[in-house]
Amino acid sequence: MPEAPAAHLPGCALHRRLHAALDAADLPAVGAVRRRLRAALEHWGVPAELADTAELLASELVTNALVHTGRGAVFDAVLTDAARLRVEVQDAAGGRVPNRRAASETATSGRGLLLVEALADDWGVQLRADGKTTWFELSAA
Repeated sequence: MPEAPAAHLPGCALHRRLHAALDAADLPAVGAVRRRLRAALEHWGVPAELADTAELLASELVTNALVHTGRGAVFDAVLTDAARLRVEVQDAAGGRVPNRRAASETATSGRGLLLVEALADDWGVQLRADGKTTWFELSAA
C-alpha cells in the first residue's frame, strides 16, 4: 500500500487549522469559537498558558467583529510548522479600522485591543475591498 502524502498525515499543517463562520449578532457563537480553539490547541500540543492567551485574544477579536460591524465574521486559526499561532478574524466593515479606546475604570468594554496589543507577539489590521482582517500571532515555541 502506498504511503499517504505528507499533507494528509496527522500533525501536518493541514491538521493544525481551525475555521468558523459566524452569523451577524451571534454572540453565543463567541463561546463556541473559544471552546473549539481550546480543543484544537490542546490537540496540537500547545502549552496551556499560551492557549489561555490565544483563547482570550480570539474572543476579543470575534466579539469586536460581531458587535461593532453588525455583520457576521470568519474566524481562522493556524499553527505553522515554525510553531507560530496566527488567528485572523475577517469582517465586512469596509474601510473601518478598529481603534483602541480609553476605557474608564468602571467601563465594561473598551479594553479588547489593549489586551491584544499587550499580549500578542504581533498583531494588525489588513483592509480589503470587502472589509478587513484583524489578526494576531503568538509564538508557541
